[in-house]
Amino acid sequence: MADLSVRFCGVKSPNPFWLASAPPTDKAYNVVRAYKAGWGGVVWKTLGEDGPPIVNVSGPRYGAIHSQDRRVFGFNNIELITDRPLEVNLREIKEVKRDWPDRALIVSLMVPCTEESWKAILKRVEETEADGIELNFGCPHGMSERGMGAAVGQVPEYVEMVTRWCKQHSRMPVIVKLTPNISDIRKPAEAAKRGGADAVSLINTINSVMGVDLDTLTPWPSTDGMATHGGYCGPAVKPIAMNMVSEIARNPETHGLPISAIGGIETWKDAAEFMTLGAGTVQVCTAAMTYGFKIVQEMITGLSDWMDAKGYSSVDDFVGAAVPKLTDWQHLNLDYAVKAKIDQDLCIQCGRCHIACEDTSHQAIMKEKDGQRHFEVMEEECVGCNLCAVVCPVDQCITMEPLQAGAIDKRTGLPVGGHRTWLEHPNNPMARNPRGPAVLEPAE
Repeated sequence: MADLSVRFCGVKSPNPFWLASAPPTDKAYNVVRAYKAGWGGVVWKTLGEDGPPIVNVSGPRYGAIHSQDRRVFGFNNIELITDRPLEVNLREIKEVKRDWPDRALIVSLMVPCTEESWKAILKRVEETEADGIELNFGCPHGMSERGMGAAVGQVPEYVEMVTRWCKQHSRMPVIVKLTPNISDIRKPAEAAKRGGADAVSLINTINSVMGVDLDTLTPWPSTDGMATHGGYCGPAVKPIAMNMVSEIARNPETHGLPISAIGGIETWKDAAEFMTLGAGTVQVCTAAMTYGFKIVQEMITGLSDWMDAKGYSSVDDFVGAAVPKLTDWQHLNLDYAVKAKIDQDLCIQCGRCHIACEDTSHQAIMKEKDGQRHFEVMEEECVGCNLCAVVCPVDQCITMEPLQAGAIDKRTGLPVGGHRTWLEHPNNPMARNPRGPAVLEPAE
């Protein structure tokens, strides 16, 4: 049976599934229930400095976009950091870590951007014997207007400065949580590494407005007739999160920096995908809020079964395995060619492939043959874009078939083969050593 245990920047965990800093980790009651359900670790909901408690709105804090079957697809929140007293949180953290020594317990922190503020709270967190801290540089609403959260995460110099303070004044591993509300995620990650960060976590939530009530003309969720932007998460953000995680994993300046991935993780498959892109652990929030803590049991079983089937004995066997297969567009092989193929036995004659291709693509699918309704790809027009396969409602009805080297592409009239990227292509006016198409014998 596969070993799911991980050691993430020195922190041990029986599996890579952690709960992210959010409402599910706001108190000991929740965290203990999560551990009992099987979660390998938690990031305690963000603590602020001592003083008057944070005040949240007493009304709707969440919004959602649903699929046609009412599945929560996108999730939005306007909640702030914990509104429970600091002393209460610290006491509970100490008790939970004492009672659950084999589980990871990371404490998320956000205080004003002064060295003394960070130094003061770090000392108090250390006394709890928590495993590490996560610097919340990502919160996009409420706290950012106070000069914290994303207001720090969007300025690499601030990220580096605060990270360095925390490394100087704490013995604990420091994880820096990054905001996606930035043009280049690599810059704050590089800054975190320069500051001495032990790891980064990403992504935090994305700035969003969920919708507008067309009867009242009020955006939602609303408070007394007014609304504000919030943080967007859930399955809808997964592709954005995967791109940002992979950018850090393949960036030479941050290569090897441990990553805890966050963003739309709902199944073991989601987790495995993030891990192949460089994540050592994954953090979950929306899925737990939607389905409850026991969802982790399916994640554990699914990941373990997949690892057994693939012959992986530990998660280290596949973490980062997909990163070498990512590149920039300019390095893709422009001589590679595929054609769509429709399986006539599976085709249900719905015509979606035809209308999508006819109206918005390359007019490469016929709708009639010998006077009968019939959908078939015309190779001389097909560019291999796979739009038809994407819109087809029948799995594997339309597949993309590579042309063999030496075969003639009926669309271009040229033999298939060779490997020209944009850097060598003669159509590129800036090409280095431009090369014409490969001269190959046609396939027999």
